[in-house]
Amino acid sequence: MRRIDLIIIHCSATKVTQDFSPEDLEACHKGRGYKTTGYHYYITKDGQLHQCRPEEMIGAHARRYNAHSIGICYEGGLDANGGSADTRTPAQKRALIALLRALKVDYPDARILGHRDLPWVKKDCPCFDARAEYLTLTPLKLEQ
Repeated sequence: MRRIDLIIIHCSATKVTQDFSPEDLEACHKGRGYKTTGYHYYITKDGQLHQCRPEEMIGAHARRYNAHSIGICYEGGLDANGGSADTRTPAQKRALIALLRALKVDYPDARILGHRDLPWVKKDCPCFDARAEYLTLTPLKLEQ
């Protein structure tokens, strides 16, 4: 199993008025020369969670950090005019919290950051302050 010390949240940088399916995301990444989607998980506007690559596989979502991180992307991140905006739907927020809490069971020491929180990143992605929002997130309690 890989050592994971970061969970990095991204947005697809698509307008809130645009649908961007997991297949669209994969085609976009393949068009950039990747074998598949670079994120481990993708959350569509309806709150559906899609696993894009196994956690054991190194991601292709955050240069210099892929080897020790899990990448999560949500559909959206831009307002109707193309400006940066937190466009997460209530369903996406619930799905993201549930996923993060589950991941913290397996990776309790992993810090949760937005892509923009990494050094040298010059974009607004994920268009909200993920580090602050999830700072005190607790792992799911496992049934005994």
